Amino acid sequence: MAIPLRKPNEIEKLRTASQAVAKTLKYLEENIKAGMTLIEVNEMGEKCLEELGARPAFKGLYGFPAGVCTSLNEVIIHGIPDNTVLKEGDILGLDIGSEIDGWYGDAAITMPIGKISKEDEDLIACSKDALYHAISIIKEGMRFKELSKEIENFIVDRGYQPLVRFCGHGIGKRPHGEPEIPNYVDTPNLKSGPKIKNGMVFCIEPMICQNSREPVILENDWDVVSEDGLRGSHYEHTVAVIDGKAVILSQVEE
Repeated sequence: MAIPLRKPNEIEKLRTASQAVAKTLKYLEENIKAGMTLIEVNEMGEKCLEELGARPAFKGLYGFPAGVCTSLNEVIIHGIPDNTVLKEGDILGLDIGSEIDGWYGDAAITMPIGKISKEDEDLIACSKDALYHAISIIKEGMRFKELSKEIENFIVDRGYQPLVRFCGHGIGKRPHGEPEIPNYVDTPNLKSGPKIKNGMVFCIEPMICQNSREPVILENDWDVVSEDGLRGSHYEHTVAVIDGKAVILSQVEE
């Protein structure tokens, strides 16, 4: 399947949807506190999206029951909100999708709950720094496999492992599409597969494990943890390739 090349007006529609996600993540980051439940976090996020004119795109997607993925501590991605109470020292991943006028936005952060350990600060920094490193090196003509290898090298150089079998993705009039963008490569040939072109819009999302990159899906069929059982982290942005480089659509524009 060909990767769509978006016209400038289509990129603006994707930017609008992505801005709703960015503002909601900022609101949650500033207002989530120890003592809240994950269900309360989800309700805050869904309400914020709706007040911004967006539909919570994850709610009902593939059967997911909520608008916000709340991935706590060992859960790296796809955490289902429940009555778990946040406490000081936790780390919480928030992944949000939006839809406005048929166009989608998607982004994620991992945030501290109160004061956290230096170990967890470093863990969060790896996913965030890997994301911004990837965005900074994107250029027209680069192959997606080359980008995946750069992300993998960055994560491993920091002493961590990328989660396997989950990946970044294209986005547009559907929340997920071509290309798939893993945070690792499983082939020595980086000069195969599609090239990055102007007009492409996609999501990059480093997912970080500590020792084992192998995923385990928990009994609720959603929460994804590492085989090592240790804490993980996750960051994501929606980007568009404009004039040969990546422009972030899902960060709050002043």
